[in-house]
Amino acid sequence: MTHGGFPDQNPPAAGPPPGFGPPVPVPPQAPYGPPQPGGYGPPPPQPYPYGQPAPPQPYGGPANAEDPEFIAHDRTNSVVVDASGVALEIQGHTVEFPWAQIRTVHYAPAPYGTVLMVAVAHVGGHLYECRITARRKALLQEWLEEVAPVVHFYLSARPPVY
Repeated sequence: MTHGGFPDQNPPAAGPPPGFGPPVPVPPQAPYGPPQPGGYGPPPPQPYPYGQPAPPQPYGGPANAEDPEFIAHDRTNSVVVDASGVALEIQGHTVEFPWAQIRTVHYAPAPYGTVLMVAVAHVGGHLYECRITARRKALLQEWLEEVAPVVHFYLSARPPVY
């Protein structure tokens, strides 16, 4: 037989090549069962030896109704400072910082208009900023008077961050 005008150098084999044949039967196994030792994936969850873990507590102890908080918002942005930390919401995206991850919190009025600028300095060195627009200058002054003692209350109650 020829292939492309040249004689075929490999004559056809008499049967299937060695190693091919009917499929080898596989013993049946349960498709889903308990994990086998040495299997892949994380180990199964273990129960807590002393009950459920306690929720994380802020540095001053558990949160009380008397703990100060600061909330400021406009149409798209907001800032919340409370016992759990600082939360910034910027155009629908929320970033929450517990007090253990905060180096310091900066706040100031913008040099123009009625905008409050709040910045969180993370212990890793990053700076996250949120700008909230007040409808009038009196509201901006009220926010500036409220945010100062709240931030001071929480920053002074925690251990120093280096």
